[in-house]
Amino acid sequence: MASPAEQLPPGWAAQWDATHQRYLFIETASGHSQWEPPAAGPVGLEAPAPGASPPPVQGHGHTKRRQYAAGQTQAYYGGETVADPTFGAPAPGLQPQPQGPLFTPGLVAENAFAGQQAQAGAPGQGGYYAQEPEYINGPAFNQQPQYGQAPVDALANQFGQMGMGQKQFQLYTTNLLTSPPEPRDLQRPPPEIRLPPNACISPSPHANADPSYCRSTINAIPTTSSLLLKSKLPLALVLTPYRSLNEGEEPVPLVTDTVIARCRRCRTYINPYVQFIDGGNRWRCCMCNMTNEVPQLFDWDQVRNQPGDRWARAELNYGTVEYVAPTEYMVRPPQPAVYVFLIDVSHTAVQSGMVATATRTILENLDRIPDEDGRTKIAIICYDVSLYFFSITPGSNDSSMLVVSDIDDVFLPKPNDLLVNLAESRGALESLLGRIGDMFQENSIIGSAMGPALQAGFKLMTPIGGKITVLSSSLPSVGAGALKNREDPKILGTAKESGLLQAASPFYKTFAIECSRTQVSVDMFLFSASYQDVATLACLPHYTSGQTYYYPAFNAGRTEDAIKFAHEFGEVLATPIMLEAVMRVRASRGLRMASFHGNFFVRSTDLLAMPAVPQDQSYAIEVQIEEAITTPFVVFQTAVLHTTCYGERRIRVITMALPTTTNLSEVFASVDQVAVVTFLANKAVERSLTHKLEDSRDYIFQKLVELLVSYKTSMTSSGAGASAQLAISDNMKMLPVLVLGLLKNVGIRQSSQIAPDIRAYSQALLTSLPSQLLIPYLYPTFYSLHNMPPEAGTIGEEGVILPPALPLTSERLERHGLFLIEDGQTIFLWIGRDAVPQLVQDVFDLPSYDVLRGGKATLPALENPFSQRVNAIIQKVRESRRGVYYPHLYIVKEDGEAPLRLWALSMLIQDRADMLPSYQQFISNLKDKVNGAAGNGGY
Repeated sequence: MASPAEQLPPGWAAQWDATHQRYLFIETASGHSQWEPPAAGPVGLEAPAPGASPPPVQGHGHTKRRQYAAGQTQAYYGGETVADPTFGAPAPGLQPQPQGPLFTPGLVAENAFAGQQAQAGAPGQGGYYAQEPEYINGPAFNQQPQYGQAPVDALANQFGQMGMGQKQFQLYTTNLLTSPPEPRDLQRPPPEIRLPPNACISPSPHANADPSYCRSTINAIPTTSSLLLKSKLPLALVLTPYRSLNEGEEPVPLVTDTVIARCRRCRTYINPYVQFIDGGNRWRCCMCNMTNEVPQLFDWDQVRNQPGDRWARAELNYGTVEYVAPTEYMVRPPQPAVYVFLIDVSHTAVQSGMVATATRTILENLDRIPDEDGRTKIAIICYDVSLYFFSITPGSNDSSMLVVSDIDDVFLPKPNDLLVNLAESRGALESLLGRIGDMFQENSIIGSAMGPALQAGFKLMTPIGGKITVLSSSLPSVGAGALKNREDPKILGTAKESGLLQAASPFYKTFAIECSRTQVSVDMFLFSASYQDVATLACLPHYTSGQTYYYPAFNAGRTEDAIKFAHEFGEVLATPIMLEAVMRVRASRGLRMASFHGNFFVRSTDLLAMPAVPQDQSYAIEVQIEEAITTPFVVFQTAVLHTTCYGERRIRVITMALPTTTNLSEVFASVDQVAVVTFLANKAVERSLTHKLEDSRDYIFQKLVELLVSYKTSMTSSGAGASAQLAISDNMKMLPVLVLGLLKNVGIRQSSQIAPDIRAYSQALLTSLPSQLLIPYLYPTFYSLHNMPPEAGTIGEEGVILPPALPLTSERLERHGLFLIEDGQTIFLWIGRDAVPQLVQDVFDLPSYDVLRGGKATLPALENPFSQRVNAIIQKVRESRRGVYYPHLYIVKEDGEAPLRLWALSMLIQDRADMLPSYQQFISNLKDKVNGAAGNGGY
């Protein structure tokens, strides 16, 4: 027999692989490698003729073929590169690319998966188990080979599902028992969206919306609800329609000519996925196939007053665009931005320093409040058990205080001069803000008329709408919306605890819906040292598209508390907001928006009312497949009609197109694990309120089990039988640890130690944070600083270079080390008890570990390189993520205060803690559940 090298077509070389005792074939031009001998024809086109028997595998002593499950062989072997034993660890940030010839049943390398698994678990990580993998095309010991039609059926199925020319998803399977979580995997982009050829009329790389605006849990949509049900995957969209722009990022393209082309039937906006027909005079809608006229001015450049280039229009090249809306999109002229501040001036608020810090922050940020058109209006109302209004005459630099003590029937003491123009009354506002702290310095009144204050603010701004900002240091105690302290340590950790997370009074939801109707949004800043019923008060921001901020035991005497609040409040004041917004999501025929999660009020079946949309707030929308989808791709389009805070009516349109598939392996290979866990976080919170906290945890755990069972049954050779593996696709391998992070999150964690306010605030974060902030909140970042690489903490091409992230386990803590753990809300600097004095001196400017104090701190900036690098990393961590949050820094000594130490250690979610399992125990428990060994029940 001739050697393989002599039989090769031109451009190929054969290389003996000692590990696998066989030849590896390499295409010299591209570097592409494969185990199978290359065919002489062009790569990717050679396949046995239907009906012909594929040749047997050579060189293994096996001369017979086994029968494969029809249509599933492609699950692992979409291309010959799969057999490469190094594929199990793709480069961080890169998606595996399909390449090479089609898979031919019978030509699969027999022990390729065993080799791949052995290598994947090798580098320094001991696997949990070491049994042989059981995959569809792996060796099936003691199984009688059979001949049959299945391989040919599989091949035919493959051709049928190809779409001929559309790149196919390749499914790479990972054994969770031998693949520990790798934090870098969370930095990967979502699976590539692989649309069929000619789906898009634009070659632009921006034709599909960026994932930071819109992402789907599945990037290849199943054509039927039964296929989706079989996969056990949730189908949902995660939207952040108004996200902040980091430095260097392109703004959303703006269409200023007010020529807006929309479908006559389904009202879809023209986008890169429509088709032009009839010589370009008409266009066919990508949602409902309706034929529409192209507007006459669509091809006219109104700026230059000459014919324009249609193909240069932003709406045909970008998935995210913004239109300046013509008058027909306005119920009334664009309203000015209105800010009403309700400041608690009771004894506790004044003593904590909240009043002084808040008024100083407003004063310092008057220039940053959006007011480009000079129309912004401001009012300040203070309250304890009475209401204090401030009347400012336009043009004067003085103000007079009007006191309303009748809080049962709230009225405005003057018809005007309470809500004033920011620019015209700037002097008087500055003077007033400088005096409020002194006015109430000696206030000894204890009590809070927050409800009446809200009613007063509402009356003041009802004709216009805008934003009410409430700053409160105590539980509302008098007038409408008064609440009682219902905190009861005895029911924490029991089935009754979820009652504490539900609103105690209907006043706040009813009032919120009234606010929503009149375009008023509410932000809550809560500061109480004792119980404040965050669960009830958070209703207001929840239904009015606002946000809740919570500062437990706030004391401005601690510099760190004052800086955190002033920074966050200042950013909230300076952030542009969308006013008078309504949002609707449209989708291709067969798809329906089923349920909505986030801070808004659902006005009709699918119209979301948002009086003021803050930047970087996220929403999750569950999608149902109502009827079989027959198109090769589907389109989701989100439209947000809003008024900018600069007085311009606009429509932001976010379009995302996704391919459809009848192939379950493609569905699994296209899953976006970050979007899945973002959606599950919203479902968990919803379930904890409608059912119990325990039901919420069981629901999330059961969803994960069902998904793993479906994957094992459909995609591995074990089928419905027991397996020594716990298989999942490579793009979902971080899902179990993210779900574990969710189960251990303060919002739904099993514990009898978590105060209801802390839990309620955490739930508010879980349902509003964008994915970029939510993922670290569930799976914190963990750095080793004492032995970080020399470039870490220095300036690189993209700013400060961060150290490599570590897995979240205390096994990585060293007694002589310095570590940083952060979740986007809090930063812990952990220092070991054997840290050398030089390290303590360089970072904390103290002679030794013994004199170092733990707790909330500000790190000194010292004149040594290590201190500068550590400070640069902390600064980068605080600035790198979207949103207004400014995390506190806590110094945690290894032998320091137990509560602080346990809080920091609870961030290391791969460890066992309290009653909660370690990651290994969690995975082992999952395996038992998936194999049906332990019956049903929670984790």
